[in-house]
Amino acid sequence: MAFKRFAEAVWQGDLQAGKGSMSTPQSGLFADQNYSFKTRFGDEKGTNPEELLAAAHAGCFSMALSAVMGKAGVTPERIQTRAEVTMEPGMDPGPTITGVHLIVSAKVPGTDEAQFKQFAETAKAGCVISRALSVPVTLAATLQG
Repeated sequence: MAFKRFAEAVWQGDLQAGKGSMSTPQSGLFADQNYSFKTRFGDEKGTNPEELLAAAHAGCFSMALSAVMGKAGVTPERIQTRAEVTMEPGMDPGPTITGVHLIVSAKVPGTDEAQFKQFAETAKAGCVISRALSVPVTLAATLQG
């Protein structure tokens, strides 16, 4: 059975001077977090879509890696993943995410480097967010009167 997770964003104003907020009402994790042109392309405090994508990917990959190791009978003590999202601003038709680099380190008793790297590659291929980055995106658009 399929299930849905959601987040919401509100934007007011033009691209460079406007402001927005993002919320996760389903989980209640955060509400009305500031985002703007300057939080996305500058150094103003606040979040941005690419940072949230990186957080989602790091979290998903860490869980996928734990699952892969669990299937092999291995239990990790600790997994730490950093996801670095690269965005090129000057591309056509506009800013484009050109890659995600996952950096993982883990404490896994009884596992050698080669086996750990194989676990990591399997997790990368199976991670829901890794796979989502190449799926079709659908859209429903409604103009309010």
